[in-house]
Amino acid sequence: MLTLQFGVSVFGVVVTVAAFMAGLGLGSLAMAWTSHRTGRPLLWLALMEAGVAAFAWVLPTAAPALGSGFDAAATRMTPAAWQALMAGASFVLLTVPAFALGAGFPLLMRAIPKSQAALGLFYGVNTLGAVAGALLPLVLLPSLGWAAALRATALLGLVVAMGWVLLLKWRVPEKAAGKEPRPPGIWLITYGGLGVMSLVLEIAWTRLFSLVMLRTEYVLALILAAFLGGIGLGSLWVSRAHRPGWARALPWLASGGILLSLALLPLFSSWIERASWASFASALWAQGGVLFLLTLPTTLALGAWLPILARQSSGNGVWLYGANALGGAVGAAAAGYVLIPLLGTPATLVLAAWGILGLGLFWNRPLSRWMIVPALALAFASFRLASFPAAESLLPQALAGSRDLYRYEDAVAMTQVVELANGQRLLLTDLQRRDASTEATAVYVQANQARLALLLHPAPHKVLFLGLGTGISAMGSQPYPDLDRTAVELSRGAIRAARQWFAPLNGSVLGQTEVFQDDARHFLSASRDRYDVIVGDLFHPDLAGVSSLLSVQQFRRVRSHLADGGIFVQWIALNQFDSESLAIVLRSFRDVFPQGQLFLDGMHLALVGPNGAWSGANAMSANLDRLSPLQRQQATAGEGEMTWLGRYWGPIPPSRGVEQDEWAPQIEFRLPRLRYGGGADLAGVLGRLVAMRPDVDRARSMLGVLPGQRESFERAYIGTELLVRSWISALNGQPGQAARLMGMAFEANPKDRWTAYALSDQMLAQLDGAVARGLDREQALRKLQQINPWSPEILRALWHEQKRRHEPVAEATRQQLLILSPLDREALSAKN
Repeated sequence: MLTLQFGVSVFGVVVTVAAFMAGLGLGSLAMAWTSHRTGRPLLWLALMEAGVAAFAWVLPTAAPALGSGFDAAATRMTPAAWQALMAGASFVLLTVPAFALGAGFPLLMRAIPKSQAALGLFYGVNTLGAVAGALLPLVLLPSLGWAAALRATALLGLVVAMGWVLLLKWRVPEKAAGKEPRPPGIWLITYGGLGVMSLVLEIAWTRLFSLVMLRTEYVLALILAAFLGGIGLGSLWVSRAHRPGWARALPWLASGGILLSLALLPLFSSWIERASWASFASALWAQGGVLFLLTLPTTLALGAWLPILARQSSGNGVWLYGANALGGAVGAAAAGYVLIPLLGTPATLVLAAWGILGLGLFWNRPLSRWMIVPALALAFASFRLASFPAAESLLPQALAGSRDLYRYEDAVAMTQVVELANGQRLLLTDLQRRDASTEATAVYVQANQARLALLLHPAPHKVLFLGLGTGISAMGSQPYPDLDRTAVELSRGAIRAARQWFAPLNGSVLGQTEVFQDDARHFLSASRDRYDVIVGDLFHPDLAGVSSLLSVQQFRRVRSHLADGGIFVQWIALNQFDSESLAIVLRSFRDVFPQGQLFLDGMHLALVGPNGAWSGANAMSANLDRLSPLQRQQATAGEGEMTWLGRYWGPIPPSRGVEQDEWAPQIEFRLPRLRYGGGADLAGVLGRLVAMRPDVDRARSMLGVLPGQRESFERAYIGTELLVRSWISALNGQPGQAARLMGMAFEANPKDRWTAYALSDQMLAQLDGAVARGLDREQALRKLQQINPWSPEILRALWHEQKRRHEPVAEATRQQLLILSPLDREALSAKN
């Protein structure tokens, strides 16, 4: 549930884990104190299990009301206080069922004959059962959705409760009542300390491995299952084959395993990057299996300690279990809110390794002098591993030759700026999410997010950007000198990166923009301002919680902040969707914006929601008439008004089916599968869009294009569709037809940059062959430059040819290249 609110971040994981561990600990200690007064423990165990099942059944119904309460509270709270409220409410909500589950362990131990081996056996079996519970969402969520999956789990809980009742009916012998002796306080404190270090470890591992694995909420299930699986096996191991000397090896096994996982991270990550899988399921199990082996030395040791310490303290372990769980709640909070933001993930793992080693050695007194040798080895390894590995070492194919410029890590995300071998910069979130780039085409795409949105309003004065990224999208608003700009960005690291590392490309637009570090949901719920234009940034909808930005509720919040006649434009990347998921988003958008329209800019679809009547071409003409000739050129990126109108794709058609709801999400459980086994069908998505596009006469009428603009509009409109059809042909393995359609698209509208990029890239790739047939290279490059004057690749090739010929004009060409690509390393390093 919490990932629906907080997304897949350390913040959401910490709240979930801390609440669950606190409930387990409190429940276990409370029942350890009172269970001797509780008759028929199996009956109480069945009641506890049934209560948890009832809670799970009711939660999907009650949760939306909780969400409405959060929205109402946002109007009176700062972002930090609002996040604290959500975390606190969620903590309390999850602690209740966790308390009942924690109370079940003492009840179970009271119901069985007292035996030290029984503790290890039942603790191990119980933990391995939790592994099954952790993996169950991998099956239920994509097939049933969140609410139905939770209720299916509730039914399963009722079956378990009935099983306890049946055991009671068969009169399984129960242990005679008697107060469980409490271990000495030092045992509770130290084993609670192990809980602290164990959950510091789990939270840090979650951050570390989620950077390199599947990037979705499914990775949380895999990490949890691997962690619990090793603990369960460790408990079973010592219950069956314990040797007194083994306890002395456990501290070294646990701490060494942690450092080993850090050392092997680059190998693990590069293997994932190189590997290919036939299906999403095979990717899950392969990555999860390797993760299990990678963490097994440490988790085995963690699982073995409870039976060993219970034996040494002459108890059945329930007090130790409760203290350990409470310590885990403290450790989870400390890792997420203090240690990772302060030290970074690798150093936090090193700290956990030494903490576990120290506690383990405390239990193994007296210590041997020979321990100084492995301790020195661990110290040396800790020093080498306490810093984050370079991004290139984790993604050696994608980031070959790169260097890290900036890294910022907090409970929300890890933000990095990486400089590629060619000098261009990437903004990375959690390593694999490429949020933006300084490549010339990427800069054009980002700026277009603001260009289209502003062009569709007749007289924009106030604009809100939901998501800042590099600030380059806001840069697209600079032709409007009197524009009041506001941006909302959750990541503090992204805000700092935009100011420091992307200023050469964003035109220092942040100096003209009021930037709020806030969650978009809180900002929209708390603010009373209204805007002429609101721009929804591109994001990764396959991540849990993030897809709520495409929900009906979020669209309603946005609409409430539009001024009369205002425009909301939500951008989505088509390569991240299948046809059904796209239909769900369109259906949800149209529910809130009945006059919703579509525009297509390259592979990015703009969902346009007018707050009132749709003005069409009249709005764009009125907008441009207010600007100077230079501003008009900048506002349209030199492509002209008709090129932008030619990207119109018609109104969003009505359809029946499910919608994206914050509390009944649909797309985030479908989209992760697109990355594996040929799941992505971009050609099918584009084909569906082509099929729903109105013909040119109907589109002209819908937009209200003036008679004098008819011919230029028709050429632009037809050119856009020809280009899309050429992409479909290329994706379907028909290069000849794709080239023919691309040429026709350029002939229809040579001003369209997308067509110019596609055609010039194709011709540049064929240049060597043309030169071999006798064509002069420089003349050919000049012709390509006429087709696409915005291409750094063409200018670079021309500059190289001019340098080879020792032509004086080469320096001017280099300067032109730097205008198009200010960070180009080769051009910057060349001597005049």
